[in-house]
Amino acid sequence: MGFFSKIKEGLTKTRKAMEDTLSNVFSGFSSLDDDFYDELEECLILADLGVETAGRAVERLRRRVKEQRLREPEEARQALRDILVEMLQVGDSCLRLGTKPSVILVIGVNGVGKTTTIGKLSKQLIDEGKKVLMCAGDTFRAAAADQLEIWAERTGADIVRQHEGADPAAVVYDGIQAAKARQADVILCDTAGRLHNKANLMNEINKISRIIDRELPEAEKEVLLVLYATTGQNGLLQAKQFKEIAGVTAIALTKLDGTAKGGIVIAVADALQIPVKYIGVGEKAEDLMPFDAGEFVRALL
Repeated sequence: MGFFSKIKEGLTKTRKAMEDTLSNVFSGFSSLDDDFYDELEECLILADLGVETAGRAVERLRRRVKEQRLREPEEARQALRDILVEMLQVGDSCLRLGTKPSVILVIGVNGVGKTTTIGKLSKQLIDEGKKVLMCAGDTFRAAAADQLEIWAERTGADIVRQHEGADPAAVVYDGIQAAKARQADVILCDTAGRLHNKANLMNEINKISRIIDRELPEAEKEVLLVLYATTGQNGLLQAKQFKEIAGVTAIALTKLDGTAKGGIVIAVADALQIPVKYIGVGEKAEDLMPFDAGEFVRALL
């Protein structure tokens, strides 16, 4: 199945929800008047773009319609597609992995699929010919390292782990030394997700970051925030908090196939100006897909 087809299938719930309302907007109005824009804005809010992002999108559409002297609702629909793509293109869509080793620090609250995302990323990177080392930095949650070890065995990655309750920064330090010795291309670091204990989490992630910067000063580092798309606007609040704590550079939105509110992808990119680099549209490793703004919007609208 091709990239576009897979996204389209994964976004079935969102697309159906948007079609049911958007089709009424674009076919139910003969002119692009205030009622048209009000109805469109409400539709975008319902798709979980959020009030602010939906408002910005509609305001930009108003300006574009005026500038380009568009008359027909279908012309406005294409203009809206272009605007949503622009709102999603806020940075480099690919992970920066140009050094050996490079580091991907994976963060997010407990239960959003960090470990699974690491496993899927590991498989993709190994399939590309890269040597991957996993670092079990979530020493707080019982069985977190065990789950990561299963993925390491399944994908052929190396893994460094310690006992439950160990200092996560010490685990990362050991992982970096192992990666240097074993000539790893990419280090994938799992972390704890105790967002309710914000001060401790901030201290923990800052300590890990200092270790990485000290031991690998030239390495490219991504801080990948994993969010469940199904949490909707709560996911946006989580993202804002993690951005403050950890300097997020990339976002992976998982479970897009399980929600009718896939507009959260646009809300997160627009509100935080952080690129969405992966979306999850299923359970298989290949269902964690590199994000393509144009294909995403085309599948959505």
